[in-house]
Amino acid sequence: MTVLRATRNNIMVASRIVKRGGLVIYPTETVYGLGCNPFDVQAVKRILKLKGARKKPLPVLAASISDADKIAFISQNGKRVAAKFWPGPLTLVFHKKPTLPDVVTFSGDSVGLRIPDNDVALHLISLCGGLLIGSSANRTGGEPPRTVQEITDELKEMVDVVLDGETPAQGRPSTVADLTSEKPRILRDGPISLKEILTALALSDQ
Repeated sequence: MTVLRATRNNIMVASRIVKRGGLVIYPTETVYGLGCNPFDVQAVKRILKLKGARKKPLPVLAASISDADKIAFISQNGKRVAAKFWPGPLTLVFHKKPTLPDVVTFSGDSVGLRIPDNDVALHLISLCGGLLIGSSANRTGGEPPRTVQEITDELKEMVDVVLDGETPAQGRPSTVADLTSEKPRILRDGPISLKEILTALALSDQ
């Protein structure tokens, strides 16, 4: 495991590691993320083993809405909400496309996606092909880390590279909203409320 300052060159180094099937820990605006290529089944299995006892689908971070569209059927409501809140701390759940391996979603038919509001994360995701697993960098049930120092040594040793963004993350995980049906449903409370989402949809209809 190597901890690297998140310079442009080191982000490029980390992206090459991901493309070779490696695991990376990286900063986002909410918490530090644990990522790999979502299309690499063996890498995803490594993340699941590292997380331990996880029963929920893994979220995926995208560099753009067009990247998100590669693995999900994004509804018109979804596009409206994404246009308002992405990049930002809102994970949107859509029906997944067959292109995304079932291991990511535990064979479920939906996937959580977001575009993070963090330059290091966006640069890394772009260099990795536009999509990256975005689970929090902690064991299941543990506290999501705000800094590299808060990541356990055990976890650091189990990944291939750690990018240190140096500025602490906010520490509050993203809101998760299910948009697989017409009416949005909150699956996890976070920085963005259901009221804000509904307001964005109402305004876009005017």
